[in-house]
Amino acid sequence: MRMPALKSTVQWLEQRRDYGALFIRLVVGSYLIYGTQDNVFSYARMLEFRDFLAAHKVPLPLFSAHLSVYAQFIAGILYILGALTRYAAAVMVINFIVAFVAVDLHGTYARSFPAQAMLASSLFLLFHGSGRPSVDAWLSRPEKETEGRRDSGLNQQPSRTSRKKNPFV
Repeated sequence: MRMPALKSTVQWLEQRRDYGALFIRLVVGSYLIYGTQDNVFSYARMLEFRDFLAAHKVPLPLFSAHLSVYAQFIAGILYILGALTRYAAAVMVINFIVAFVAVDLHGTYARSFPAQAMLASSLFLLFHGSGRPSVDAWLSRPEKETEGRRDSGLNQQPSRTSRKKNPFV
């Protein structure tokens, strides 16, 4: 490959860098929903998860099971939408640190990989944000000035051309 072609490819990718976060959000969000939906929709499965947590000496196993399952399920939805992404990511960072320490710390690398991948992905989204193709970005888009609002009186208010930058994008 010639260097100019490589440079233009890198420039093209750089212009679309926010799509990297989209791909991570879609895959991780889908995995979070897939991995918890059985517990959300079946109380018997929730009780199995409670027993699993109790076997690993997690305090308040039924409460912890509900908290972890619903946090992951809701975070999965928020990740896919790109809504409140940094909040959801902060919750998932805590969730997967606890999961790793409580369950996977003394296991094999292969067994702990899903928790590590979820933790790493959540840390990425916490630091990076949701990226441009997201509800977060849509909510922080600039407002368009309305036509005909100009007032020549002394009480004229300054026009707002954009909202404050959303820190969660």
